[in-house]
Amino acid sequence: MKKRTKEITLLALLTSIIAITGAFKIPLGIPGAEFQLSAPIAVAIAAVFGFQRYIIAGVLASVIMFLLGMHNLLNVEISMVFRLVAGGMVALLGPSLPVLLIAGPIGSAAARWVLALTLDVPAIPLLVAALPGMIFTALTVWPITKILRKAEEGVLFNGKRTSV
Repeated sequence: MKKRTKEITLLALLTSIIAITGAFKIPLGIPGAEFQLSAPIAVAIAAVFGFQRYIIAGVLASVIMFLLGMHNLLNVEISMVFRLVAGGMVALLGPSLPVLLIAGPIGSAAARWVLALTLDVPAIPLLVAALPGMIFTALTVWPITKILRKAEEGVLFNGKRTSV
């Protein structure tokens, strides 16, 4: 029972981190093409806590953001494509530095490509607009991953160190 409580608490925490950082967006001028500040954090969560926890927390975050009116269906589509591609890369190739550096940008590129198909617009302008976010993700994912690994290594509960 105690392990299940920790797992539910961890998922709630990861969901809130993804949702809150996903609420902060850098507008890029095209509907649905804004950069979410959650991208590097999302890749780091997949690397540290695993793909299953990341996907569950990501889906919950998308549902919450959609129900609160902070995301529309395009935002949810972009987020889910990013999660499947970036998180899938980390799950399949492992959480090494080279994988983490490219998972976010490739996830963003895939999400923009799918958005272009959805909107029936050329993909190149969406990809060009996403480049600053891709660079930001690649530059910040490793330090964020190190911070999350440190946090995951042990948490203090009732004077005892325990891992989640």
